[in-house]
Amino acid sequence: MNEAAPPNDACAGLIVLARNPTDSVTEGFLPAAARLGLPVALLTDQPDAHREAYGRYARERGGGGPLPGELDIVPCDVLDFRAVIARIAAGTSRVGAPAAVFTNSDHLQAQAALAAGYFGLPGKDWRAAYRTKNKAELRRALAAAGLDAVRSAELAPDDDPDGHGIPYPCVLKPREGVASEDVFLVADDAELAARCREIRDRRPGAALVLEEYLDGTLHTLETLGDGHTLHPLASFRTDISPPPHFIEERLRLLPEPPRPATDQVLTQLRALGVGFGACHTEYVDQGGRARIIEVNYRAIGDQCDLVLAEALDLPLFELVLRTHLGERLPRTLEARRGVRVRMEYVCAGRDGVLKAAPDAHLGEADGVRLDYRPLREVGERHPLYRTNRDFLGVLRATGRDEERIDAAVREFLAAHRWEIVP
Repeated sequence: MNEAAPPNDACAGLIVLARNPTDSVTEGFLPAAARLGLPVALLTDQPDAHREAYGRYARERGGGGPLPGELDIVPCDVLDFRAVIARIAAGTSRVGAPAAVFTNSDHLQAQAALAAGYFGLPGKDWRAAYRTKNKAELRRALAAAGLDAVRSAELAPDDDPDGHGIPYPCVLKPREGVASEDVFLVADDAELAARCREIRDRRPGAALVLEEYLDGTLHTLETLGDGHTLHPLASFRTDISPPPHFIEERLRLLPEPPRPATDQVLTQLRALGVGFGACHTEYVDQGGRARIIEVNYRAIGDQCDLVLAEALDLPLFELVLRTHLGERLPRTLEARRGVRVRMEYVCAGRDGVLKAAPDAHLGEADGVRLDYRPLREVGERHPLYRTNRDFLGVLRATGRDEERIDAAVREFLAAHRWEIVP
């Protein structure tokens, strides 16, 4: 039973909405909240997973970092904005009135925005959060603004994919999907029908989107805004797996966000209503024309945000939280430039049990810092997802010479073994 009022020692603090634990929250935003002196209540529909993740993180660091006793982990149906508002209003042992409502989850941006608005707090426009999550609405909004018209068709759960009018090859994806899950390049009517059945078997009732294939070099644009100023922080160039899947295999931090593509993406983001907090946008550069693939209205994940804060020498996570506390960003951010980063993901090629894999590694040689983090424990059995859930580990290589970085990555991968058995 929820208490009618929070205990007297509870004070204003940060409400975080989350589903599964992520490195962005565990290693980024929660420590940043602690540095800002904010008590935290984390509302989640997976409380046990979060307790386990924070306990493991603290043990690995000798007791440092967020501990389960240092924040409230509160069970809540976070997908329902009404449940979120009701739970925040009831208060918790550490947080009474909310000072900010924040999430870094793709699934919860609209819920967090609605809750922040209900309590009169700074936050994202819930319409922009919805517009970016719904890939069909994203295309309609950009076309209506006269900025980019990508040929697309929305398929309701029972719609027959025949007669869609999109030229092949084209991309099929869930309308509200994330992380390239169930995203396919399809070549003809027969393959489209088969992929639709496959996705609908896994996602009963899900709407799908079919859209033209945007060929070109894949980039990201990482932005940070306060509702007034929108800063282009950084850009990665992304290598993806061969079709028909779209799995990120590596990312390279570029020296500067490239022009004129960055200016074009910023214009499209403003038209979508995006400009508060962090945003991770993926686009392809077609001969100087930036065409958006998708907009993720949150910080980049898969440890790229952690390495980005180090490379730019910016308190990135604190800056994001400060915007949600109502603080204005500086008109210019003094980000360090010149540091090169390569993120290399070791990906499972089959389902089964991980029999052998290297331990965590941290070292520096020849001007390159290597940080390898296992993402799956030896002995775990997993199916093959064809998404970033297949990652076995991530190698972060940082330096100032790209050739030395590439050589160090090659040497590390050649010296270690990842073995999966049936």
